[in-house]
Amino acid sequence: MTSDTGHSASAISSSHRLDGKVAVVTGASRGIGEASAHALDTAGARVVLTGRTTADLERVAAGLQHDPVVLTADLAPAGAGTDLAQRILHEVGGVDVLVNNAGIPMRRTPAQLSEADFDLVFSINVRSLVMLSIGLAPSMIERGGGSIINISSVAGVHGPLGRVAYAGTKGAVDAMTRALAADWGPEGIRVNSIAPGLIATAIWEDARNNVPGLIEDLAGQIALKRWGFGDDIADVVLFFASDASRYVTGETLVVDGGLARVTASNTPARLPELED
Repeated sequence: MTSDTGHSASAISSSHRLDGKVAVVTGASRGIGEASAHALDTAGARVVLTGRTTADLERVAAGLQHDPVVLTADLAPAGAGTDLAQRILHEVGGVDVLVNNAGIPMRRTPAQLSEADFDLVFSINVRSLVMLSIGLAPSMIERGGGSIINISSVAGVHGPLGRVAYAGTKGAVDAMTRALAADWGPEGIRVNSIAPGLIATAIWEDARNNVPGLIEDLAGQIALKRWGFGDDIADVVLFFASDASRYVTGETLVVDGGLARVTASNTPARLPELED
């Protein structure tokens, strides 16, 4: 059977199988979270879907095969990450995989950034992520180990304009990934992060549909000359969730088609030494 995101159960190698595992995906109602939920389910995991919109989570759950669980949660308030961890453990007993995908974008210049803006983006992108991880880690240890995958951003790798607070949250996520990998490595928990580049999710939908030339102009800055899609990230999530990455921890893998670290342009450079 092939899922809506194109994954075929028969095509998944044994090292990527997650049969009998329980996986949690935050921000699972669309985009990277939705694609990750499908990939983990196709690999055999029972998936706990969390997010703010029940109807969207139920839509995603309807396409999954392995008795998915839907838990609506807003991760902005203080204590929300800890509370969600307790609710998850009450529903499923323990978990093996956690995909920390929930987060909000924020575009503010330094002059525009307020303290309330700063607190909001850090509360969701950083505080809830680490507290949910701390809340679920003991159950992973009881089950012999696990994998935590934090969805970061290419914004934490290079300096984007007008995103000082957002970039700060993603830099924090990558730093905490390494620190938690050190803390929990002896307990069998691997912690890694994925830094996506330009991914064609709902965040970009309005601009992609209404700004002439945006898709082509930004694709021209990417070495592979295309935007990414949810499946491009979900396949890496599955790698980190499974035994295929059993000796990898503390890493941040940039998945951006070459946007951050490879020189690319819509117009090829004319270098004299390459001219005939």
